[in-house]
Amino acid sequence: MMKYLILAISLFGFASSAAAQEAAVGVWQTEVDDGAYAHITMAPCGNAICGVISRTFNADGEYQSANIGRTLVIDMVPQGGGAYEGSVWRPSNNKIYVGKMDVNGNALRLRGCVAGGLICSSQNWVRVQ
Repeated sequence: MMKYLILAISLFGFASSAAAQEAAVGVWQTEVDDGAYAHITMAPCGNAICGVISRTFNADGEYQSANIGRTLVIDMVPQGGGAYEGSVWRPSNNKIYVGKMDVNGNALRLRGCVAGGLICSSQNWVRVQ
């Protein structure tokens, strides 16, 4: 009996983790930064969410950035309530920051932070699909 209880609890935990991940899964459009924006494809990576630059755009339309295929959102672990914590890569200075992310329906707020999370720069993204 105890074995089945442990199995049920572990399956519930896995299902909860998968459901938390699903909130962020999809394609998101970034804000314009330095005259360009991107589509980020968010998908599970282990127990976390990772986001890869899948398309890039500027005033002239879509273009082939050297950053396509690079991971921008790194190992964002669900914290509950649509919140995630992990790391964020910023292409403009090639630095990785402490990352925080909040997902609410088709809106995503991504923050890159320094000083233990006290000072953050953020972007608001919208779901493309």
